Amino acid sequence: MQHFAPAKKKIVVIGGGTGVFTVLTGLRKYQTDLTAVVTMADDGGSTGVLREDFGILPPGDVRRALIALSKTEDKILAQLFTYRFKEGTGLHGHSFGNLMLTALERVVGDFEGGIAAAGKILGVEGGVLPVTKKFTKLFAELENGQIIRGESNIDMPSHDGRLKIKKVWLEPRATLNPSAEKAILEANLVVLGPGDLYTSVLPNILVEGTAKALKKTKAKKVYVTNLMTKFGETNDFTASDFLKIVESYLGKKILDYVVVNNQKPTPARLKAYVKEKAAFVELDGENFSKTPLLVSAPLIRAKGFLRHDPEKLARVLWGLI
Repeated sequence: MQHFAPAKKKIVVIGGGTGVFTVLTGLRKYQTDLTAVVTMADDGGSTGVLREDFGILPPGDVRRALIALSKTEDKILAQLFTYRFKEGTGLHGHSFGNLMLTALERVVGDFEGGIAAAGKILGVEGGVLPVTKKFTKLFAELENGQIIRGESNIDMPSHDGRLKIKKVWLEPRATLNPSAEKAILEANLVVLGPGDLYTSVLPNILVEGTAKALKKTKAKKVYVTNLMTKFGETNDFTASDFLKIVESYLGKKILDYVVVNNQKPTPARLKAYVKEKAAFVELDGENFSKTPLLVSAPLIRAKGFLRHDPEKLARVLWGLI
């Protein structure tokens, strides 16, 4: 009698920055077929320079996702991909991984093909896809009518960061990468976030076709809220405020679950965030309705920066399938 291995659950993680890295790191320990769909709005640091000089789509978030999915035993390779040059004219500030993705895009002739080639080198299990193949820029309008141009200027405000963001959009309009759409439509679970709301999560939803694909897919859809607020983006936000903004761009009744941390960090760990004008995101359960279903759990990692514990978060997400 033949025994067939159960089919791997297809999970798509949408976002950018360290949030996607955390989710992928935790979930890759399960029997999953993982795909990261990452934002293409990043325009700061090494990524911004390469974007301007080479006309390449932003490689920074792609690099992080590739490292999270890398199964290679050779830790040097992963370290090499994250290595950042500290000196050298023209090289200073650049990450080796970003430079390699730029070179691979040139060799292969296509950004997505370059990512796949980098995946082979790193022994990646799963896939990493740009949310769009179009060059686009993120814009924000503040409550006083001021327009902020570029993801990095929203992320690190040189304007008055106490001003609320009224709305964000992409220029020129960007359309969903067909490969990303296919992954969303074939998924069993789609995870949005955690990550900076306006600069890591929403730029993916702003891409035309993303909301439509999320509405159409039979996958369970879950949004993971942040642990801390971010100055210039989510000042004074509670957990329900994060969800409210996501649904204002995505639409109502699309998400099935919202995952919120319910563990309070110690005052000592919070002290480090006073300088950054960041505060702990309180769970205001009374402000959530029945859809999406609120799932709360202790999700903070034991030490270091206040970030989601990859294993705790993965356990909750896996339980939703």
